[in-house]
Amino acid sequence: MHDLKTVLTSLRVPVVAAPMFLLSQPETVIACCQAGVIGSMPALNLRTSEALDEALTAISAGIPAGAPYAINLIVHPSNPRLKADIAIVAKHRVPIVITSLGAVAEVVDAVHAYGGLVWHDVTTRRHAEKAVAAGVDGIVAVAAGAGGHGGQLSPFALVSEIRQFFDGTLLLGGAINHGRDLLAAQVMGADLAYMGTRFINTQESAAGDDYKAMVSASSASDVAYTDQVSGIPGNFLIPSLRAAGVEPRQWGGKPVDLGKELSVPEGGAKAWKSLWSAGQGVGSISDCPSVAELVERLEQEYQAARESIG
Repeated sequence: MHDLKTVLTSLRVPVVAAPMFLLSQPETVIACCQAGVIGSMPALNLRTSEALDEALTAISAGIPAGAPYAINLIVHPSNPRLKADIAIVAKHRVPIVITSLGAVAEVVDAVHAYGGLVWHDVTTRRHAEKAVAAGVDGIVAVAAGAGGHGGQLSPFALVSEIRQFFDGTLLLGGAINHGRDLLAAQVMGADLAYMGTRFINTQESAAGDDYKAMVSASSASDVAYTDQVSGIPGNFLIPSLRAAGVEPRQWGGKPVDLGKELSVPEGGAKAWKSLWSAGQGVGSISDCPSVAELVERLEQEYQAARESIG
């Protein structure tokens, strides 16, 4: 399954459930693959490389034979596990590796050596050009409105610019929740939709009930784009920041230290565990279905959208 055509024909809808820090777990990946979309997970969601090894064994045993799935690797010198995790990914012949924070030819070569695909997430044209130079097979265009470390560019602008120099696999992320959004992404020039926030509110997500309730209760105006949480710009739910004692008007100061606890609520709150990320698409999320139910809905909406335009 080492080409786009094979990947697409194996899916019910053209969707990748994006790798979400802490929230995407082996159970999430398995549920996505069983439902007919690409499940993914950050390698660092497992505390050790040994735990990643065990998780990949469980994923392989739990998904349909040949189903594509992806592991996200942080390709940055600050990640001490990178070399070990690449070896484990190669051992399990993970079909797709999604790289972040660095497009490195050596990583691409290591994945290509066993026949895997490498997709790299970007927020700008410059980063996409660097990824192409490194030899990646696909680019994930993370546009304005995406949860996590999203960009600021309009999806129209970002996709159009990337397609000027790249004809490989292109994914688009940013406030995609509905089946018609999948079709819109394809019409714009993307091959696959990259959906994160919508999968927070699924039964197989590791998000707590209070996190999911906040997503359901929020709208786009409850999402703030700031680099004051992790040092890298991203979208976060304002109510979660306020619950931890951080006011938006205070963000002109130094970033919250990820290694320290905030003073509120009682007992402390660690960044990312209590400072919750979500994209601008929260305003159209009001329930928490199973992954299977969500994919079924997306397929029906996608087909209806295709039929509506002839």
